[in-house]
Amino acid sequence: MSLQLIPPDINVDFVGKRYFFVALSTLINLAAIALLVTVGLNYGVDFVGGSVVQIKFEKPTSGDQIRRALSTLELGEITVQDFGAKNQNHYLMRLKKDGNIASRSTRIEDAPNQDDGFSNQAHVLRVETVGAKVGHDLRVDGFLAVAVATVFMGVYIAWQFARVSWSFGAGAVIALIHDVLVVSGALVLSRFEFDLTTLAALLTVIGYSVHDTIIVSDRIREDAAKRRRDPLESIMNRAINETLSRTILTSGTALTVLAALLALGGPILRPAAFTLFIGIVTGTYSSIYIAAPVVLFWERGHRIKGAAARAA
Repeated sequence: MSLQLIPPDINVDFVGKRYFFVALSTLINLAAIALLVTVGLNYGVDFVGGSVVQIKFEKPTSGDQIRRALSTLELGEITVQDFGAKNQNHYLMRLKKDGNIASRSTRIEDAPNQDDGFSNQAHVLRVETVGAKVGHDLRVDGFLAVAVATVFMGVYIAWQFARVSWSFGAGAVIALIHDVLVVSGALVLSRFEFDLTTLAALLTVIGYSVHDTIIVSDRIREDAAKRRRDPLESIMNRAINETLSRTILTSGTALTVLAALLALGGPILRPAAFTLFIGIVTGTYSSIYIAAPVVLFWERGHRIKGAAARAA
């Protein structure tokens, strides 16, 4: 006898709870927009320009000591944060200057050891530099990529399901916008760095979310063809329950891997892993509680308008 995670005859009333979850999602999206406007994303060097220097010290130190030791080099404003596991003494320095930092690595390594009040041997592990103009262009192109991907995904789904209803495309676009806002809000709260790797993870979330939406929408289309006399709410609820096992198994497997990356992947992989983790959770949720209700609201609105036109 095979192990079944979800009973084959499960019948959860997902559609019946749509008003509550649509209202909840609206509040979360409004909060995410407020966070993006008032706080903003923690942009990495890729998007704002400047330099990043990863440095390792032989002995524990602090950000103030590092800034004081490097003050003679005239590097401008320096932001220092711990980087990596505890007791590794790795630090990440962000500099607004973007010119010729790599060539000054030796002086950066020597400066802490030459400070009488510091005396701590430093080793520069990596240096990344991006010009301000390049950073601005990357930021604009990144947001355009997210917008274009979202719109084209919606157009594709609308075309694929045109024989049933164009509203599937609208539902997909609204669900994708919801997912992007939720992930962006989570990134603002977590203060993880938003760089090109995180942007790639966000685009991956869009692809995953629309894939899950297509699975549910395709089952709705199949059930609608078989049960033409059933109300649309019943057809949608049946389709979501039929695909629930597949949804939980697929998402659960991916989340298990991402949880391992979050715990063990280190600081470089953690922002992308966090983005994917939140994105898969909200993408699965939106396929059930955002995309389907939008289709239902759309179809009901057209039916009411059609009845009103016939009555007139």
